[in-house]
Amino acid sequence: HQLYKLKHIIQFADQKQEFNKRPSKIGRRSLSRSISQSSTDSYSSAASYTDSSDDETSPRDKQQKNSKGNGDFCIKNIKQADFGRREIEIAEQEMPALMALRKRAQGEKPLAGAKVVGCTHITAQTAVLMETLSALGAQCRWAACNIYSTQNEVAAALAEGGFSVFAWKGESEDDFWWCIDRCVNVEGWQPNMILDDGGDLTHWIYKKYPNMFKKIKGIVEESVTGVHRLYQLSKAGKLCVPAMNVNDSVTKQKFDNLYCCRESILDGLKRTTDVMFGGKQVVVCGYGEVGKGCCAALKAMGSIVYVTEIDPICALQACMDGFRLVKLSEVIRQVDIVITCTGNKNVVVRDHLDRMKNSCIVCNMGHSNTEIDVASLRTPELTWERVRSQVDHVIWPDGKRVVLLAEGRLLNLSCSTVPTFVLSITATTQALALIELYNAPEGRYKQDVYLLPKKMDEYVASLHLLTFDAHLTELTDEQAKYLGLNKNGPFKPNYYRYSLKSALRFSLPRFYC
Repeated sequence: HQLYKLKHIIQFADQKQEFNKRPSKIGRRSLSRSISQSSTDSYSSAASYTDSSDDETSPRDKQQKNSKGNGDFCIKNIKQADFGRREIEIAEQEMPALMALRKRAQGEKPLAGAKVVGCTHITAQTAVLMETLSALGAQCRWAACNIYSTQNEVAAALAEGGFSVFAWKGESEDDFWWCIDRCVNVEGWQPNMILDDGGDLTHWIYKKYPNMFKKIKGIVEESVTGVHRLYQLSKAGKLCVPAMNVNDSVTKQKFDNLYCCRESILDGLKRTTDVMFGGKQVVVCGYGEVGKGCCAALKAMGSIVYVTEIDPICALQACMDGFRLVKLSEVIRQVDIVITCTGNKNVVVRDHLDRMKNSCIVCNMGHSNTEIDVASLRTPELTWERVRSQVDHVIWPDGKRVVLLAEGRLLNLSCSTVPTFVLSITATTQALALIELYNAPEGRYKQDVYLLPKKMDEYVASLHLLTFDAHLTELTDEQAKYLGLNKNGPFKPNYYRYSLKSALRFSLPRFYC
């Protein structure tokens, strides 16, 4: 394995040197060109081989086929498939639970007959999930939930492997919805399961193809934004199939949201800006699990961290963790970095942006691009200057510059990479949720939003403990009887929440609402 890694590094160095020999064009790009071309370069290791040629042809205008003659896909460049395959193989090494699930359940084919349409980040980790679903019997069609997070070489490897993938890094808004439509609207194939990240796929089907829900057995949603949309549909009586809220499962919220962001926030900021964290004043908007991870990482690097929060419970947690709770307007003139992670809209508006200091860095760690009011910056008096991939300087008439990352979209997956091991936890949870909804007898789940059973959360966690050579303590019969538990779990009741924020959502008495 070490020799393979060494060989991969050597190949990277050789190809990077060859890349640097290519002639480059000099000159300021227009805003529209810089936006459309933001996909062609990336400073993340996972996207280093992304095609950065001068070919401006949209993938929608290309006719591509894989080696087997199949053309039911739309990606940047099918020729990148070999490199994408190596990326997927590397990811497999850090996704032990998903590989174990693939091995254990492959003979049973618990997803035989399932037709899964997915809309998630298309990365090497997602590819491992898709290939696992396929090994368990499912057919898959996939689009990207973010216009900047697709790894083109991974999309190529999936297309070469026979998956119908419609995604490339740097899609326009029109491309984004076109890709989702191509996944859904296909002759002779209709989905019966939805795997969504952000709710855009679910929204599109409700809007354009509502009759499809007659055959859809369920929805699995993994993001705060998407779950919020599902609860809105449920409250309005418009949710016509069962939905599994993966975001609030313990294995997603306490690991992906917290630990993933704790590591990837620094990676995304460093790759895009080369910023020194020590002594910098940072305000983190939101102290949910994502905010907690960001704050912990920045504090450890010597940053002075402020927190904004609407929830008094999360606010109290921030105070007791040693962070000063403020309103954004109180510190906006002095901070060096502004990070949003609330899942809300218009957290940072034009008034805040106008009052920021010169060279203030603004970025978003929430799923949706609505947290920063980027639209308010597209005015004649402001100049946009693309300084590197995913990094824009927005220049005010007096010369002040605000550094905007990924145009307000998800920083870590747009500008860097995320820890594969943590994504293994989330992907395994998603796979189990799909299996549960698909195989559930009629009547078990009604047209509502459900949490993953606690037993499944514990099973996902136990599969990952093997990596650490960890040894669980077993209850004695006497101890199990004393606690009123089964020795094999579940060890916590379903109403028990590891997250105080989720506890507030699900158990607040009616008279407080």
